[in-house]
Amino acid sequence: MIAMNTATILDLKKLLSTPKKIVIVPHKNPDGDAIGSSLGLYHFLKKTGHTANVIAPNDYPEFLKWIPGNEKVLIHDMDNVFSEDLISSADLIFTLDFNALHRCGQMGNPIANSKAIKIMIDHHQQPDSYADYVYSDVTMSSTCQMIYHFIEKMEGIDQIDIEIGEALYTGIMTDTASFRFPLTTSTTHKVIAYLIDIGVDKSKIHNAVYDTNSFGRLQLLGCAMNNLRFLENHSTAFICLTNKELDLHGFKKGDTEGLVNYGLSLKGVKLAAIFIENKQESIIKISFRSKDDFDVNKFARNHFNGGGHKNASGGRSELNLEDTVTKFTNILTNYELELNS
Repeated sequence: MIAMNTATILDLKKLLSTPKKIVIVPHKNPDGDAIGSSLGLYHFLKKTGHTANVIAPNDYPEFLKWIPGNEKVLIHDMDNVFSEDLISSADLIFTLDFNALHRCGQMGNPIANSKAIKIMIDHHQQPDSYADYVYSDVTMSSTCQMIYHFIEKMEGIDQIDIEIGEALYTGIMTDTASFRFPLTTSTTHKVIAYLIDIGVDKSKIHNAVYDTNSFGRLQLLGCAMNNLRFLENHSTAFICLTNKELDLHGFKKGDTEGLVNYGLSLKGVKLAAIFIENKQESIIKISFRSKDDFDVNKFARNHFNGGGHKNASGGRSELNLEDTVTKFTNILTNYELELNS
């Protein structure tokens, strides 16, 4: 953990005491926590007199596009020249929900080359050292919860309104799987209680995120469940989805979000994975989830060029789908005692 100490807080308060040109960047393929934290911080900075822009590396799921301020988000993939002009002329750059510049794709080099002061706010393990100010806490439920505490430290809690609250609630809800994951603490619930008390409508947000499935996504869910495999001897379940299956069901960004959790819900499973062919990037995209003490952050870092949290992480493979799954199942023999303990 690299928490903000008193000197850091005073420095940042001083930096933000006068109007600044600020760019806010989430990671590539942003999820609810990345977009929620970015837009929550965006509204706070705008309210306190700054010029702020959110620049996402690429597009994100439709079920997040109701969040207040979504229409202001710039997509680097769609307008890289204007985006990089903003990055190069920024006074401050906040990088949210990631801790290594490769996680923001082609935006990494422009950010590294910018003379702007860089501030990282993130809850993933093993942060890189690119930022001037680092607020890193792996015990936090989400980056959205960290943005709430950041605003608190900047003595701006009275600035949190419905727009900020809806953005932050969304990220906390999605990154905790509706408050089920182990890092959902009593403090997390106190933050949520505050947001509800100021008027955030929790039912509206839940419906907007989870109850807007397309017919194709539900058909894809059925396909995924049909492809589910259970390796009882290794307490492991996994799902594979091919490009052909994605295309057949009209795949849209975000349609595979959360599918890996179905494997983890199977009785007797300690490790779950999903392997998804990504034709555009010529890789197999992988998500891992685990229960108890099985560390999928280490597992992903050691074997699949990834990482994340102890019980939720991601990875990638440049092998084909069949060979990736073979590699995965072969590796499991090294973890047999740990998975069956």
